[in-house]
Amino acid sequence: MIKIFRCFLVFIALAGNSYAQDAAALVQKVKAKLDKVNDYEATGEMKTNVSFMKVPAAQVKVYFKKPGKIKIRNEKGISLVPKGTVSISLNNLLSGQYQALDAGVDNINGTPVKVVKLLPQDENGEVVLSKLYIDESRLLILRAKTTTRESGTNELEMQYGKFAAYALPDKIVFSFNTQDYKLPKGVTFDYDDGSQKKKENNTKESQRGKIEIAYSAYIINKGIADEVFK
Repeated sequence: MIKIFRCFLVFIALAGNSYAQDAAALVQKVKAKLDKVNDYEATGEMKTNVSFMKVPAAQVKVYFKKPGKIKIRNEKGISLVPKGTVSISLNNLLSGQYQALDAGVDNINGTPVKVVKLLPQDENGEVVLSKLYIDESRLLILRAKTTTRESGTNELEMQYGKFAAYALPDKIVFSFNTQDYKLPKGVTFDYDDGSQKKKENNTKESQRGKIEIAYSAYIINKGIADEVFK
């Protein structure tokens, strides 16, 4: 009986290790697909939805360069982007050292996905935990939830189309915590500090903001100067 119990424990340990290896292997395949892109310049329309601000839709350009540089530029004004933009770049999420853990399966808009948790090995880093929802058949991340030390939990959803071969989305929706979100100095959009609204309706929904970017074109692997990110 004792031998049977020991064999059962060994089986559980091996199974757990196998699941961890499968999760790590899947993440590495996704990362290899993302690594095809060294840099890009994307054109799109950005919509900002924050309860205490009225921000018009804006035409933007998004610049990315390895290993983790990203810039969102509004050609006709100032783009209002929260601190957690580290989560907007999937390349940033998969950089560094981490442990990948199998977290089961889920379904996003009718697509079955594998859920993987990433635990960073750097205990002092900005990212505490990431959860990826991966379409295994296409090796694409459809959703990413990232918990950070300063900005709480951010969520990124991606829709793919003509740029899927490079793991670049046609549309992203970035959801973030607006509790400590402030307008930059000099910005003159219609603005309320939110104090009155918080008194009237202090709900979790009112404390969340969203940024949507619908991309119309990408210029991929053509080279981008470092000065663009300053």
